[in-house]
Amino acid sequence: MSALVQLVTNLAQRARSASYALAVASAVKKDVALAKLADLIDASHAEIIAANKRDLDSPEAQALTAAARDRLRVDEKRLKHLAASVREVVGLPDPVGEVLEETTRPNGLKIRKVRVPIGVIGIIYEARPNVTIDCAVLCLKSGNAAILRGGKECFHTNTALAGLISRALVAAELPADAVQLIPTTDRAALTTLLKLDELIHCIIPRGGESLIRYVAENSTIPVIKHYKGVCFVYVDAAADLTMAEAIVVNAKTSKPSVCNAAEQLLVHRDIAEQFLPAVAAALHAKGVELRCDTASAAILGRSSLPTVPATADDFRTEFLDYVIAIRVVDSVDTAIATINRDSSNHSDAIVTWDEPTARRFLAEVDSATVYWNASTRFTDGFEFGYGAEIGISTDRLHARGPMGLRELCSYKFLIEGTGQIR
Repeated sequence: MSALVQLVTNLAQRARSASYALAVASAVKKDVALAKLADLIDASHAEIIAANKRDLDSPEAQALTAAARDRLRVDEKRLKHLAASVREVVGLPDPVGEVLEETTRPNGLKIRKVRVPIGVIGIIYEARPNVTIDCAVLCLKSGNAAILRGGKECFHTNTALAGLISRALVAAELPADAVQLIPTTDRAALTTLLKLDELIHCIIPRGGESLIRYVAENSTIPVIKHYKGVCFVYVDAAADLTMAEAIVVNAKTSKPSVCNAAEQLLVHRDIAEQFLPAVAAALHAKGVELRCDTASAAILGRSSLPTVPATADDFRTEFLDYVIAIRVVDSVDTAIATINRDSSNHSDAIVTWDEPTARRFLAEVDSATVYWNASTRFTDGFEFGYGAEIGISTDRLHARGPMGLRELCSYKFLIEGTGQIR
């Protein structure tokens, strides 16, 4: 066994041992650790920012896109927000031990189904140092041990933050091994981690499609994932067009580089002549490139707005940029069928005042989150009231959509008897 394999295996063994203690730790003790962590973040701005500068000055960070470098950067404002998010999780109910079902059988057996931690969770992520804290905090509160493997571009920042987590755990008399950062950027460490299915119970990758596909294809451990966010907004014939314009512009332009941003716009033919010029002008003013099907291009061709002919691939693409693909459809039936065929089952919205049409859309669109008269940008653990999220799942087992504390739990059955035998 190589030294690297031994290092990662030993780390996972320590995490598994810590998970037993964490699973039965009191809510009070876990909250003490979280409160201490928030205080340590507040008191360590200079240390964290200095570590972050080392990352930003590295050749790996210099090669990142502007958007990726922005995600990597931490400053006073972001650190204050990070500490506040930790304190918000302190205020959330502890899910561990919650009774989901309870029954007494005719033979007198008392059966309870209760929430329990999953065990050991591995989180694989890219140049997003906030994920180090978000994931550690949610795993800790839900009683799970966590193994963190961040990108090489933010290694020093992650190391500084992981050090604070360890200090907080020790201060609360919890095992320091409950949250561990893999102390190397060697890709072989990730390969080793993904094969330790006897010690690690779940892998959650956070990042681009290539990372997630690599993890899913190489892991012998169950993976909770979403490959991409090809999100749709459908503007129905019965839409309030002013509302629709505001929703489309927000869903596309408030933060184009995230997975819950709208990439596709469907417009009902009955209102296309009226709606498309207005929404296209608003999008163009924000710098959005309009990739149009034949029908929408013909309508917008009568204005001075520039458009680009859409390719077939454009209609299934996650642009993560100031680009949107536009199609005209004849009915809500076509809209639903189009979304179910071309979306990534992440977040899709309808804008309409026709309630039966909206109810059909909500019921028949097969996505993790489906909206009526609201922006897709709300698909987020914080916005859903979870305090934070460990990721957004487009899987169906066992979690779907933003994953908070409850989604980081499994359950077990507790059976009490008085000597019954079968």
